[in-house]
Amino acid sequence: MEGIVVVFDFDKTIIDCDSDNWVVDELGFTDLFNQLLNTMPWNSMMDVLMKEMHEEGITIDDIADVLKRIPIHPRIVPAIRAAHAAGCDLRIVSDANLFFIETILEHLGLSDYFSEINTNPGYVDEEGRLRILPHHDFTKSSHGCTNPCPPNMCKGMVIKRLLCKHGNKKFIYLGDGLGDYCPSLRLREGDYVMPRKNFPVWDLISNNPELITSKIHEWTNGEDFERVLLSLIQAIISNADDNDAAHFFNRDCKFESLPISSHDTLPQALGVGPQKCCIVHPHISRSASFGISYKNKIPKGSRGGKTSGPNQLKNLLTARLQSNSRISHGF
Repeated sequence: MEGIVVVFDFDKTIIDCDSDNWVVDELGFTDLFNQLLNTMPWNSMMDVLMKEMHEEGITIDDIADVLKRIPIHPRIVPAIRAAHAAGCDLRIVSDANLFFIETILEHLGLSDYFSEINTNPGYVDEEGRLRILPHHDFTKSSHGCTNPCPPNMCKGMVIKRLLCKHGNKKFIYLGDGLGDYCPSLRLREGDYVMPRKNFPVWDLISNNPELITSKIHEWTNGEDFERVLLSLIQAIISNADDNDAAHFFNRDCKFESLPISSHDTLPQALGVGPQKCCIVHPHISRSASFGISYKNKIPKGSRGGKTSGPNQLKNLLTARLQSNSRISHGF
């Protein structure tokens, strides 16, 4: 079986909203957010907001409680668990922050499923205040990318590093925002990109699909997320080509077969994880600094009943795909 690396954005990809906006709105700081929005870089603004929250008596536990209520489609967690059970190496590349991502993953029971999280550092200081720093310190130097990446992070550079280290494996990349376009350009002919339809990364890809070397498979919601992702994993495990992969789809999801049109730009997704991520408010690019977290994962398949042979893995994924219409998990 070929090795598979699955890289996820976080906001509006794993979770169904922007984690920064969610915390700000739920804790009643929307007005201050709007006042600060155009006065400083995104990460600096979030750090200031965390300071104001601390001074108003908002505790770390209050923030964590809000994060535990964040919306997520009920098929996302089962899809991630199934991908891990199939032996995939799961990673996160996001412009959120480490504290938000780790808190959410822990609450969902997914902390040990990811081997690496690239995102903006977030930590609690000695005064009990949450600090948020940029993944790349853009005040000292530019990351030099000319694609539409926020100044605090180029996800394409993260993917380039992963490809250099794991070049013998197949990559699947899932995302929705402007910052997910650069890594999509880095993928190779044998890889797969899963842009969220009608979101900014889809708009950019649809405007110039010939720039994308990898195979393109759209998704719209959590059910699509699970179906398309597990179908691709199953096809790779079976050493199948796209024609074989299409057998497992309820419909043809190949981007090239779909009409290409311009779409209204929608809010961009936030990434979640101990490493760095690209957090973007609708139509507004963010800034961040460098941070990577390597996790001690549970053995692949240890929570999913993985067996060693490709046929058993194929059966596992087939059962998961067939159960989509029957099983519903609440998280």
